[in-house]
Amino acid sequence: MALFLAFFIFLNISLTSAQVVSKPKSLNETCIGDGSFFLEIGIYRDSCPEAEAVIFAWVQRAISDDPRMAASLLRLHFHDCFGCDASVLLDDTQGFVGEKTAGPNLNSLRGFEVIDAIKSDLEAVCPVTVSCADILAVAARDSVILSGGPGWEVQTGRKDSLTASKTAANNNIPGPNSDVTTLVSKFQNVGLTLGDMVALSGAHTMGKARCSTFSSRLNNNGNSNSPDINVDFLQSLQQLCSQSDGNASLAHLDLVTPSTFDNQYYVNLISGEGLLVSDQVLVTGDDQTREIVESYANDLMIFFEDFRRSMLRMGSLGALTGEEGEIRKNCRTVNQF
Repeated sequence: MALFLAFFIFLNISLTSAQVVSKPKSLNETCIGDGSFFLEIGIYRDSCPEAEAVIFAWVQRAISDDPRMAASLLRLHFHDCFGCDASVLLDDTQGFVGEKTAGPNLNSLRGFEVIDAIKSDLEAVCPVTVSCADILAVAARDSVILSGGPGWEVQTGRKDSLTASKTAANNNIPGPNSDVTTLVSKFQNVGLTLGDMVALSGAHTMGKARCSTFSSRLNNNGNSNSPDINVDFLQSLQQLCSQSDGNASLAHLDLVTPSTFDNQYYVNLISGEGLLVSDQVLVTGDDQTREIVESYANDLMIFFEDFRRSMLRMGSLGALTGEEGEIRKNCRTVNQF
Protein backbone atom coordinates (compact mmCIF):
# COMPACT_ATOMS: atom_id res chain seq x y z
CA MET A 1 0.00 0.00 0.00
CA ALA A 2 2.88 2.39 0.74
CA LEU A 3 4.26 1.83 -2.76
CA PHE A 4 0.82 2.41 -4.23
CA LEU A 5 0.40 5.73 -2.38
CA ALA A 6 3.94 6.81 -3.24
CA PHE A 7 3.28 6.18 -6.91
CA PHE A 8 0.21 8.40 -6.99
CA ILE A 9 1.95 11.15 -5.04
CA PHE A 10 4.70 11.00 -7.66
CA LEU A 11 2.15 11.08 -10.47
CA ASN A 12 0.33 14.08 -9.00
CA ILE A 13 3.61 15.99 -8.68
CA SER A 14 4.41 15.22 -12.30
CA LEU A 15 0.98 16.32 -13.47
CA THR A 16 1.38 19.60 -11.62
CA SER A 17 4.91 20.26 -12.84
CA ALA A 18 3.84 19.68 -16.41
CA GLN A 19 0.99 22.20 -15.97
CA VAL A 20 -1.53 19.67 -17.19
CA VAL A 21 -5.09 20.89 -17.27
CA SER A 22 -8.18 18.79 -16.58
CA LYS A 23 -9.31 16.68 -19.50
CA PRO A 24 -12.57 17.51 -21.19
CA LYS A 25 -15.14 14.76 -20.91
CA SER A 26 -14.96 14.13 -24.64
CA LEU A 27 -11.55 12.50 -24.17
CA ASN A 28 -13.15 9.75 -22.10
CA GLU A 29 -15.27 8.59 -25.01
CA THR A 30 -13.84 7.71 -28.37
CA CYS A 31 -15.99 7.03 -31.41
CA ILE A 32 -14.80 5.15 -34.44
CA GLY A 33 -17.05 4.89 -37.46
CA ASP A 34 -20.61 4.11 -36.45
CA GLY A 35 -19.66 2.47 -33.18
CA SER A 36 -18.46 3.79 -29.87
CA PHE A 37 -16.44 2.38 -27.00
CA PHE A 38 -15.39 3.69 -23.65
CA LEU A 39 -12.02 3.83 -21.98
CA GLU A 40 -12.18 4.95 -18.38
CA ILE A 41 -9.86 6.39 -15.77
CA GLY A 42 -9.49 4.16 -12.71
CA ILE A 43 -11.19 1.07 -14.15
CA TYR A 44 -9.04 -1.16 -11.90
CA ARG A 45 -9.65 0.89 -8.76
CA ASP A 46 -11.83 -1.87 -7.26
CA SER A 47 -10.94 -4.95 -9.30
CA CYS A 48 -7.15 -4.58 -8.99
CA PRO A 49 -6.19 -1.54 -6.89
CA GLU A 50 -2.51 -2.52 -6.93
CA ALA A 51 -2.31 -2.57 -10.73
CA GLU A 52 -0.71 0.79 -11.47
CA ALA A 53 1.66 0.55 -8.51
CA VAL A 54 2.87 -2.88 -9.67
CA ILE A 55 3.46 -1.56 -13.19
CA PHE A 56 5.24 1.54 -11.92
CA ALA A 57 7.55 -0.49 -9.66
CA TRP A 58 8.61 -2.77 -12.52
CA VAL A 59 9.14 0.11 -14.93
CA GLN A 60 11.20 1.95 -12.32
CA ARG A 61 13.33 -1.15 -11.74
CA ALA A 62 13.80 -1.78 -15.46
CA ILE A 63 14.90 1.81 -16.16
CA SER A 64 17.24 1.76 -13.17
CA ASP A 65 18.91 -1.35 -14.61
CA ASP A 66 18.89 0.00 -18.19
CA PRO A 67 18.06 3.68 -18.79
CA ARG A 68 17.37 2.92 -22.46
CA MET A 69 14.39 0.83 -21.37
CA ALA A 70 12.27 3.96 -20.88
CA ALA A 71 12.40 4.66 -24.61
CA SER A 72 11.89 0.97 -25.40
CA LEU A 73 8.69 0.65 -23.35
CA LEU A 74 7.35 3.88 -24.84
CA ARG A 75 8.16 2.55 -28.30
CA LEU A 76 6.33 -0.72 -27.60
CA HIS A 77 3.14 1.21 -26.89
CA PHE A 78 3.63 3.35 -30.00
CA HIS A 79 4.08 0.37 -32.30
CA ASP A 80 1.13 -1.42 -30.73
CA CYS A 81 -1.07 1.64 -30.95
CA PHE A 82 -1.80 1.71 -34.57
CA GLY A 83 -4.15 -0.88 -33.00
CA CYS A 84 -3.70 -0.57 -29.20
CA ASP A 85 -4.66 -4.19 -28.61
CA ALA A 86 -1.37 -5.80 -27.48
CA SER A 87 -1.08 -7.58 -30.83
CA VAL A 88 2.59 -6.52 -30.95
CA LEU A 89 3.29 -8.78 -27.98
CA LEU A 90 2.05 -12.01 -29.59
CA ASP A 91 4.56 -14.62 -30.69
CA ASP A 92 4.13 -16.30 -34.08
CA THR A 93 1.83 -19.33 -34.22
CA GLN A 94 0.79 -21.84 -36.86
CA GLY A 95 -2.23 -19.63 -37.51
CA PHE A 96 -0.50 -16.30 -38.09
CA VAL A 97 2.82 -14.52 -38.41
CA GLY A 98 2.91 -11.84 -35.74
CA GLU A 99 4.23 -8.30 -35.73
CA LYS A 100 7.59 -8.79 -34.05
CA THR A 101 9.35 -9.56 -37.34
CA ALA A 102 7.68 -6.75 -39.31
CA GLY A 103 10.09 -4.24 -40.84
CA PRO A 104 9.48 -1.41 -38.34
CA ASN A 105 9.78 -3.83 -35.39
CA LEU A 106 12.54 -6.33 -36.22
CA ASN A 107 15.76 -5.62 -34.29
CA SER A 108 14.04 -2.50 -32.98
CA LEU A 109 11.45 -3.41 -30.36
CA ARG A 110 12.62 -4.55 -26.93
CA GLY A 111 11.29 -4.70 -23.40
CA PHE A 112 9.05 -7.73 -23.91
CA GLU A 113 10.53 -9.39 -20.84
CA VAL A 114 9.58 -6.38 -18.70
CA ILE A 115 5.97 -6.69 -19.83
CA ASP A 116 6.13 -10.43 -19.10
CA ALA A 117 7.31 -9.73 -15.55
CA ILE A 118 4.59 -7.15 -14.95
CA LYS A 119 1.93 -9.50 -16.26
CA SER A 120 3.17 -12.37 -14.10
CA ASP A 121 2.95 -10.24 -10.96
CA LEU A 122 -0.51 -8.94 -11.85
CA GLU A 123 -1.80 -12.45 -12.55
CA ALA A 124 -0.67 -13.45 -9.06
CA VAL A 125 -2.42 -10.46 -7.46
CA CYS A 126 -5.60 -10.26 -9.55
CA PRO A 127 -5.87 -13.02 -12.16
CA VAL A 128 -7.31 -12.34 -15.62
CA THR A 129 -8.11 -8.73 -14.76
CA VAL A 130 -5.54 -6.33 -16.25
CA SER A 131 -5.07 -6.51 -20.01
CA CYS A 132 -1.68 -6.55 -21.70
CA ALA A 133 -2.79 -3.57 -23.81
CA ASP A 134 -3.45 -1.55 -20.66
CA ILE A 135 -0.09 -2.61 -19.22
CA LEU A 136 1.60 -1.20 -22.34
CA ALA A 137 -0.29 2.09 -22.02
CA VAL A 138 0.49 2.55 -18.32
CA ALA A 139 4.13 1.48 -18.71
CA ALA A 140 4.59 4.04 -21.49
CA ARG A 141 3.22 6.80 -19.27
CA ASP A 142 5.44 5.73 -16.37
CA SER A 143 8.50 5.66 -18.64
CA VAL A 144 7.86 9.27 -19.61
CA ILE A 145 7.36 10.38 -16.00
CA LEU A 146 10.49 8.59 -14.76
CA SER A 147 12.50 10.29 -17.51
CA GLY A 148 11.41 13.78 -16.51
CA GLY A 149 8.43 14.17 -18.83
CA PRO A 150 4.77 14.98 -18.25
CA GLY A 151 2.26 12.72 -16.53
CA TRP A 152 -1.35 11.97 -17.39
CA GLU A 153 -4.10 9.72 -16.14
CA VAL A 154 -4.19 6.70 -18.41
CA GLN A 155 -7.59 5.66 -19.67
CA THR A 156 -7.96 1.89 -19.32
CA GLY A 157 -10.39 -0.83 -20.28
CA ARG A 158 -8.68 -2.19 -23.39
CA LYS A 159 -8.95 -5.87 -24.22
CA ASP A 160 -6.22 -7.93 -25.88
CA SER A 161 -6.42 -9.11 -29.47
CA LEU A 162 -6.75 -12.74 -30.48
CA THR A 163 -4.41 -12.42 -33.45
CA ALA A 164 -1.69 -10.28 -35.02
CA SER A 165 -0.66 -9.34 -38.54
CA LYS A 166 2.86 -8.79 -39.84
CA THR A 167 1.38 -7.35 -43.02
CA ALA A 168 -0.68 -4.79 -41.14
CA ALA A 169 2.34 -3.71 -39.11
CA ASN A 170 4.40 -3.30 -42.28
CA ASN A 171 1.66 -1.27 -43.95
CA ASN A 172 0.57 0.91 -41.04
CA ILE A 173 3.65 1.88 -39.04
CA PRO A 174 5.68 4.72 -40.59
CA GLY A 175 9.23 3.82 -41.51
CA PRO A 176 12.39 5.75 -40.54
CA ASN A 177 12.88 7.06 -44.09
CA SER A 178 9.35 8.45 -44.47
CA ASP A 179 8.80 11.91 -45.90
CA VAL A 180 6.27 14.34 -44.41
CA THR A 181 3.53 13.34 -46.85
CA THR A 182 3.88 9.69 -45.89
CA LEU A 183 4.01 10.47 -42.19
CA VAL A 184 0.87 12.60 -42.33
CA SER A 185 -0.94 9.97 -44.39
CA LYS A 186 -0.05 7.12 -42.00
CA PHE A 187 -1.21 9.10 -38.99
CA GLN A 188 -4.37 10.37 -40.65
CA ASN A 189 -5.26 6.83 -41.73
CA VAL A 190 -5.75 5.94 -38.06
CA GLY A 191 -7.40 9.20 -37.04
CA LEU A 192 -4.44 11.29 -35.90
CA THR A 193 -3.62 14.77 -37.16
CA LEU A 194 -0.47 16.41 -38.50
CA GLY A 195 -0.15 18.10 -35.10
CA ASP A 196 -0.39 14.73 -33.34
CA MET A 197 2.33 13.39 -35.61
CA VAL A 198 4.78 16.19 -34.76
CA ALA A 199 4.01 16.00 -31.04
CA LEU A 200 4.34 12.21 -30.87
CA SER A 201 7.59 12.35 -32.84
CA GLY A 202 8.97 14.05 -29.75
CA ALA A 203 9.23 10.59 -28.17
CA HIS A 204 12.51 10.46 -30.10
CA THR A 205 13.96 12.70 -27.42
CA MET A 206 14.99 9.38 -25.83
CA GLY A 207 16.44 6.13 -27.08
CA LYS A 208 18.78 4.88 -29.77
CA ALA A 209 18.60 3.66 -33.37
CA ARG A 210 20.75 1.30 -35.44
CA CYS A 211 22.88 2.67 -38.25
CA SER A 212 20.84 0.63 -40.70
CA THR A 213 17.78 2.76 -39.93
CA PHE A 214 19.41 6.07 -40.84
CA SER A 215 21.93 5.03 -43.50
CA SER A 216 20.28 7.25 -46.12
CA ARG A 217 21.00 10.29 -43.93
CA LEU A 218 24.70 9.60 -44.27
CA ASN A 219 24.63 10.26 -48.01
CA ASN A 220 23.06 13.70 -47.73
CA ASN A 221 26.07 15.81 -46.77
CA GLY A 222 27.24 16.63 -50.25
CA ASN A 223 26.02 20.23 -50.24
CA SER A 224 27.84 21.82 -47.33
CA ASN A 225 26.36 25.21 -48.22
CA SER A 226 22.80 24.09 -47.57
CA PRO A 227 21.38 25.51 -44.31
CA ASP A 228 19.58 22.20 -43.78
CA ILE A 229 22.78 20.15 -43.72
CA ASN A 230 24.85 19.78 -40.55
CA VAL A 231 28.06 18.38 -42.01
CA ASP A 232 29.80 17.86 -38.65
CA PHE A 233 26.85 15.87 -37.32
CA LEU A 234 26.62 13.66 -40.40
CA GLN A 235 30.37 13.04 -40.43
CA SER A 236 30.22 11.92 -36.79
CA LEU A 237 27.51 9.44 -37.75
CA GLN A 238 29.54 8.22 -40.73
CA GLN A 239 32.47 7.57 -38.41
CA LEU A 240 30.26 5.62 -36.01
CA CYS A 241 28.67 3.55 -38.76
CA SER A 242 31.89 2.83 -40.64
CA GLN A 243 33.02 0.36 -38.01
CA SER A 244 33.12 -3.35 -38.81
CA ASP A 245 29.71 -3.96 -37.27
CA GLY A 246 28.40 -0.64 -38.57
CA ASN A 247 24.81 -1.59 -39.29
CA ALA A 248 24.37 -2.88 -35.74
CA SER A 249 25.96 0.17 -34.12
CA LEU A 250 23.62 2.37 -32.12
CA ALA A 251 23.35 6.16 -32.15
CA HIS A 252 21.44 8.35 -29.72
CA LEU A 253 18.27 9.85 -31.16
CA ASP A 254 19.13 12.88 -29.02
CA LEU A 255 22.85 13.35 -28.43
CA VAL A 256 22.42 16.14 -25.88
CA THR A 257 20.03 14.64 -23.30
CA PRO A 258 19.63 11.03 -24.48
CA SER A 259 17.87 9.67 -21.37
CA THR A 260 15.73 12.70 -20.51
CA PHE A 261 12.24 13.36 -21.80
CA ASP A 262 12.44 17.03 -22.83
CA ASN A 263 12.18 19.22 -25.93
CA GLN A 264 15.84 18.92 -26.95
CA TYR A 265 14.79 16.71 -29.89
CA TYR A 266 13.14 19.72 -31.53
CA VAL A 267 16.13 21.96 -30.84
CA ASN A 268 18.28 19.32 -32.54
CA LEU A 269 16.06 19.28 -35.61
CA ILE A 270 16.46 23.02 -36.09
CA SER A 271 20.26 22.50 -35.90
CA GLY A 272 20.12 19.75 -38.55
CA GLU A 273 20.77 17.00 -35.98
CA GLY A 274 17.73 14.81 -36.51
CA LEU A 275 18.98 11.24 -36.61
CA LEU A 276 16.32 9.66 -38.82
CA VAL A 277 15.13 10.96 -42.17
CA SER A 278 11.61 10.97 -40.70
CA ASP A 279 12.89 13.25 -37.94
CA GLN A 280 14.74 15.81 -40.02
CA VAL A 281 11.98 16.19 -42.62
CA LEU A 282 9.78 17.76 -39.96
CA VAL A 283 11.96 20.85 -40.45
CA THR A 284 13.03 20.53 -44.06
CA GLY A 285 9.96 19.01 -45.69
CA ASP A 286 7.00 21.16 -44.71
CA ASP A 287 6.48 24.72 -43.47
CA GLN A 288 3.60 23.72 -41.18
CA THR A 289 5.54 21.00 -39.40
CA ARG A 290 8.56 23.27 -39.11
CA GLU A 291 6.44 25.92 -37.38
CA ILE A 292 5.27 23.37 -34.81
CA VAL A 293 8.83 22.14 -34.29
CA GLU A 294 9.96 25.70 -33.62
CA SER A 295 7.16 26.27 -31.11
CA TYR A 296 8.13 23.12 -29.19
CA ALA A 297 11.82 24.03 -29.27
CA ASN A 298 10.96 27.40 -27.76
CA ASP A 299 8.49 26.24 -25.09
CA LEU A 300 8.84 22.97 -23.20
CA MET A 301 5.40 23.18 -21.61
CA ILE A 302 3.61 23.61 -24.93
CA PHE A 303 5.28 20.40 -26.10
CA PHE A 304 4.43 18.56 -22.88
CA GLU A 305 0.77 19.53 -23.09
CA ASP A 306 0.43 18.60 -26.75
CA PHE A 307 2.30 15.33 -26.22
CA ARG A 308 0.01 14.38 -23.35
CA ARG A 309 -3.12 15.07 -25.41
CA SER A 310 -1.79 13.20 -28.43
CA MET A 311 -0.86 10.21 -26.26
CA LEU A 312 -4.44 10.05 -24.99
CA ARG A 313 -5.75 10.13 -28.55
CA MET A 314 -3.26 7.56 -29.77
CA GLY A 315 -3.97 5.32 -26.80
CA SER A 316 -7.59 4.88 -27.90
CA LEU A 317 -6.82 3.80 -31.47
CA GLY A 318 -8.38 0.48 -32.37
CA ALA A 319 -8.95 -0.40 -28.73
CA LEU A 320 -11.00 -3.53 -28.13
CA THR A 321 -13.56 -3.20 -25.34
CA GLY A 322 -16.67 -4.91 -24.06
CA GLU A 323 -17.14 -8.34 -25.61
CA GLU A 324 -14.27 -7.87 -28.05
CA GLY A 325 -10.93 -9.53 -27.43
CA GLU A 326 -9.89 -11.04 -24.11
CA ILE A 327 -7.70 -10.52 -21.05
CA ARG A 328 -4.64 -12.62 -21.83
CA LYS A 329 -3.05 -14.60 -19.03
CA ASN A 330 0.26 -14.54 -20.90
CA CYS A 331 0.93 -11.52 -23.10
CA ARG A 332 2.77 -13.63 -25.68
CA THR A 333 -0.08 -16.05 -26.39
CA VAL A 334 -3.85 -16.04 -26.59
CA ASN A 335 -5.76 -17.91 -23.90
CA GLN A 336 -6.47 -21.56 -24.53
CA PHE A 337 -10.09 -22.62 -24.10
